[in-house]
Amino acid sequence: MIVEAERVRSCAVDALMAAGVLRQDADQQVDLLLEAELRGRPSHGLLRLARIVERIDNGVIDPRASGCHHWKAAGFLEVDGQNGLGPVVALSALEAISLRARETGVAVATIVNANHLGMLAWYAETIARRGLTIIALSISEALVHPWGGRRAMLGTNPVAIGVPASPRPFVLDMASSLVSMGQIHDHANRGAPIPGHWALDAQGNATTDAAAAKAGSIAPFGEAKGYALGLAFEVLVASLTGSALGRQVRGTLDSTEVCNKGDVFIVIDGASSAAMAQVIGGYLEAIRAEPPADGFAAVAIPGDRSIAARQRALADGISIADQVWAGLVRLAQRNPKNPAAKVAQS
Repeated sequence: MIVEAERVRSCAVDALMAAGVLRQDADQQVDLLLEAELRGRPSHGLLRLARIVERIDNGVIDPRASGCHHWKAAGFLEVDGQNGLGPVVALSALEAISLRARETGVAVATIVNANHLGMLAWYAETIARRGLTIIALSISEALVHPWGGRRAMLGTNPVAIGVPASPRPFVLDMASSLVSMGQIHDHANRGAPIPGHWALDAQGNATTDAAAAKAGSIAPFGEAKGYALGLAFEVLVASLTGSALGRQVRGTLDSTEVCNKGDVFIVIDGASSAAMAQVIGGYLEAIRAEPPADGFAAVAIPGDRSIAARQRALADGISIADQVWAGLVRLAQRNPKNPAAKVAQS
């Protein structure tokens, strides 16, 4: 169904507040989920909200925690997320290292005991709009089979890079898997098949059945090279954070386990300036202006399609799976003090 963005926001905030989340923190979590929906990435959007609430109800998310900070060195911040909401813990850490990077040139935050971060592009764009460069890394449960393997051994291990540019930052956000497990879940929710090269089933065989793929493993992107890069990200993050690895990682797809993955943010205050942002912006426009190859409508920059999808969704409303919206309404109704929950059904 199609739902207006502000109606979605009100209902989602209501659902989190009913679960005990402070209004400011609920706004941050919903901003992230809603932005994913607007940009055409429902795998990182509202379908995750029900699990967040379940995790709060089960005591594996602390709805009031924002993380404990310890400066190990002038430019190295260690963060114990205290089982808080991923965006709340991450934004607190990013505020701290962004200020420090202005002094030291580079600042790093390593995060453990925080919950799922969601769409990394959201963080990368936030920091790049401040004139800072950012590299963000995270790991997940073992969802990806190694190149040549038949069962999941690696996380999807996304990376995001944000660079100041004009009129908007350059932002790359990609997983080292061919697709995200959230995309598999989204297809399963809609009863839609998946391409046969996306995933293997539990027996290690290629499948087009999204429900079967949920119990199996996702392919690495780029075959052997993508597998190698994803493995490098996983061991890099684990070495810096002391977090779990591989099949020992829990807590981003279930509702009962404490989240034990790691996250790393690197913020750099380099040579970027208004003039350099214009130069980079001009370079990106030159790439867009290149004549497209046969079969392509245009040459795009990473993020172009999601920005276009965002503009359409703001104008026309967000397409949300019926069962996801119905679940969100039920969660919002747990907060009887907010009338938005009652009108959400209409």
